[in-house]
Amino acid sequence: MTSQRLLKLTAWVLLSLPLAWLGFAIYQEAQLPGSMLGADPGEAVLLFLGEWGIRALLLALSISTLRRRLGYAPLLRIRRLVGLYAFAYLLLHFLFYLGFFAEFDWRLIGEDLYERPYITVGFAALVMLLALAVTSTNGWQRRLRRRWRQLHRLVYPAAAMGVLHFWWLTKDGYGEVVAYAIWLALLYGDRLQHAWAKQSPKGVSANG
Repeated sequence: MTSQRLLKLTAWVLLSLPLAWLGFAIYQEAQLPGSMLGADPGEAVLLFLGEWGIRALLLALSISTLRRRLGYAPLLRIRRLVGLYAFAYLLLHFLFYLGFFAEFDWRLIGEDLYERPYITVGFAALVMLLALAVTSTNGWQRRLRRRWRQLHRLVYPAAAMGVLHFWWLTKDGYGEVVAYAIWLALLYGDRLQHAWAKQSPKGVSANG
């Protein structure tokens, strides 16, 4: 097995483990209520899926920085996989809200989207990520060409809106969401620094 295939397999296994644990926890909860998911299992599942979605999304955003800092190009091979896992967790988060909390009552869902800003922001972020997931294939990259890269920059506002959504959902203990916000801010700072570094030689030659 090549190192790149081993890297993909490792990423696939690690990103699947939280979902496997959740399945086991739900099974145990059905056998013995309160044993794995606390006093409010529904809210616990919803938060679990959302948190892992944000973590995977931030990890996907971190891959370019890690590749640049570590000089390990094969990391880029798993960026799409990590991004799709992030979308899958966040989609499950939304579907769980639709089924467990809103009970697929579209009137109630419409009211929530209109009256609860944290749901509006979270839904908007999910729509952005849906567009990125659909166009993540090599075929769409060839069709869109330069516009593909422009479209996929939506991941930056989507990540910020996801962190904001989680901030609004947090009722106490803001340490985790602050850590996500700092993580995202550092990634933004790295992107800006890299962009300025790429432009600086042009600026010097123009002024020279």
